[in-house]
Amino acid sequence: MQNNPIPKKDPIALNGGCHCGAVRFEIDATPPLTVHICNCSICEMSGFVHLIVPAAAFRLLRGEEQLSEYQFRTKVARHLFCKHCGVKSFYVPRSNPDGYSINVNCLELPDKVEIIEEQVDGRNWSKSAPALRHLSQ
Repeated sequence: MQNNPIPKKDPIALNGGCHCGAVRFEIDATPPLTVHICNCSICEMSGFVHLIVPAAAFRLLRGEEQLSEYQFRTKVARHLFCKHCGVKSFYVPRSNPDGYSINVNCLELPDKVEIIEEQVDGRNWSKSAPALRHLSQ
């Protein structure tokens, strides 16, 4: 039996933002969207579902001055939150400091965009992070 991969489609522009609308952004992504569910403490507590994109595929449309930043441990990841509603709709991840991780829950997705979920072992970050490195390139 032959394993047929899901064919990639042309990139599409997707809009997203925080809950109150103070922060808005747009990304280019290629369906099907492969998203990552991480079991690290901050992702589990916040319900963040990752879609990692290169920096060139991300455009902040408004709200840069509305963002607050949080860093911990290595201070490489830049967790960015709306100062008003507290939503982290995107951030610069430690695994991909040259890109952005978008919270899929904050995107306005067309009805028929296919999403493929993969698990990431964030509790054992040093072992699992290298597998994500290619996503921002």
